[in-house]
Amino acid sequence: MMKFRSLAVSLALLAAPAWAQDLTIGYLRLQETPPPTVSDLDLPPPDLGIAGARLGIEDNATTGRFTGQTYALDLVDIAPGEDIAAAAGPLLERTDLLLVDAPADALLSVTDLPAAADALVFNVAAPDNRLREGDCRANMLHALPSTAMRTDALAQFLVLRRWDELPMVTGGDPADQAFAASIEQSLRKFGLRVGDRKDWRYDTDIRRAATTEMPLFTQEFGRYDALIVADEIHDFARYMLYNTWEPRPIVGSEGLVPTGWHPVVEQWGARQLQNRFLEIAGRAMQPRDYAAWAAIRTLGEAATRTGSAEPEALRDYILGPDFELGGFLGRPLSFRAWNGQMRQPIPLVHPRGLVAQAPLEGFLHPVTELDTLGRDAPETQCTDFSE
Repeated sequence: MMKFRSLAVSLALLAAPAWAQDLTIGYLRLQETPPPTVSDLDLPPPDLGIAGARLGIEDNATTGRFTGQTYALDLVDIAPGEDIAAAAGPLLERTDLLLVDAPADALLSVTDLPAAADALVFNVAAPDNRLREGDCRANMLHALPSTAMRTDALAQFLVLRRWDELPMVTGGDPADQAFAASIEQSLRKFGLRVGDRKDWRYDTDIRRAATTEMPLFTQEFGRYDALIVADEIHDFARYMLYNTWEPRPIVGSEGLVPTGWHPVVEQWGARQLQNRFLEIAGRAMQPRDYAAWAAIRTLGEAATRTGSAEPEALRDYILGPDFELGGFLGRPLSFRAWNGQMRQPIPLVHPRGLVAQAPLEGFLHPVTELDTLGRDAPETQCTDFSE
């Protein structure tokens, strides 16, 4: 009996990988106070992003049971107004693999810490184009689509439908202004332009007067193909649907919306991911959840393929030509070597269904059509990734 037991132990040791590892991944979240809006229907769930990371850890653990790797999530939650850089220091002493869930400036304060110089940081919350351009960092990768990727997806749809009379209404929040600027750039990129533009500056409760105020506000646009709305904080634009002077589609922040992820995405095995997320979170998966899940899975895939937990080795593999991640969006996900942005298709959705998924047919690229969304290599202003 002892002889057979010794043989079994020997075989188990031979089967175990020689590079068994424990990987701790930090999740650093700066809680934000939502900007004041007319409605509170869109308050973020308390575990936004974190739930996606937890599902990613579970998925990594499934593979890790066969490769000898274990994964743990080290969550650091920071109250609004507190110093995220100060909180990042102790976390960086425990791990050099980080997900940061914070606005752009707070994110940069973490990536620029001396202790983070050799770390690998994933941006899972800040869509700002500048983080992929002049404010890019060599130690920072982006699992959330840039605003430019979303607006390019919308512009492709408008071109395909031949909608070229396109007025725009823009809110006053900085996120609204950034989205509007990106829309204008995307339309120029694909041969269109914004028509008349009006700013929404009302601070009254539009819910009581939408049926009278919205027709008057949009009357001067005349006839058009679609109305673009830049309302990223979801304050006023929801009340424009079915209340415009002309009965026309609304696109942008409401109506037809380009997004990184949505519950209506069900093809390509996405329903399985949606159901597993629902089981652990009790709610639908949102774009920030998907970005956190994709970042965790990226680290897991890279660690499995390289047999390393070192940030430099993982980064080199992730940015290399061999990395691919199944993301349930119909095409493998990968990362752009010139700015660290994750390539992914962009669903174009309304609240009840998927309308299209960009890149759309006819928009060609010499390497991959996914690079028609966002800044391509010849366009980039990011220099930190150049060799």
